[in-house]
Amino acid sequence: MTALSALWSFVIVVGLLTMTPGMDTALILRTAALGETRRAWGVVLGIQTGTLAWGALTSAGVTALLTASHLAYEVLRWAGACYLIWMGLSMLWATRHRRPDKSDPSINEPVTAGNDFYPGWRRGALTNLLNPKMGVFYVALLPQFIPSGASPFAFGVFLACVHILLGTAWSAVLVVLARRLRTVLRRPTARRLLDRVTGTVITGFGIRLASSSH
Repeated sequence: MTALSALWSFVIVVGLLTMTPGMDTALILRTAALGETRRAWGVVLGIQTGTLAWGALTSAGVTALLTASHLAYEVLRWAGACYLIWMGLSMLWATRHRRPDKSDPSINEPVTAGNDFYPGWRRGALTNLLNPKMGVFYVALLPQFIPSGASPFAFGVFLACVHILLGTAWSAVLVVLARRLRTVLRRPTARRLLDRVTGTVITGFGIRLASSSH
């Protein structure tokens, strides 16, 4: 396999996976739909920071230790599951205390509170880094696209950066789409529904992670 053919094969596989709806998609759409654009981009770049870390660790052979060590995998799995379940249930719980008042002034006012970049980045990074499935995914995927004669670390990190570019581009589409629908989605009823859907999706991922085996 040449470097060019390996690259294009990787782009096709990862591109399709990137566009498949999942937890990251729900989190980005929910944050951007509420008008928290800076925070949404924080989430996006936090997720991509995690992707870069997993790619670098995999290329260096570190994540192979994670897949080989049952204890390390289990600790990370349960930490990630608890974090996701806590995040999802927090969103669901918040909807129980939000009044369905059609005169909610936040609909027509610019969002400033909770629109900081760093909290979004932290949430995106933790969501990605505490998911051991990402490490297992990269351990299984990256070696298949590293051509013979290439440096495993350099080419692996390069492929991770390609993954980041694809993920960032798709996330930009999601942010723009959510902003187009912001007026509708920031209505109290729509916001409660959005939070319930997102909270359910994230809680479901957490439960699935907790119940999955190595």
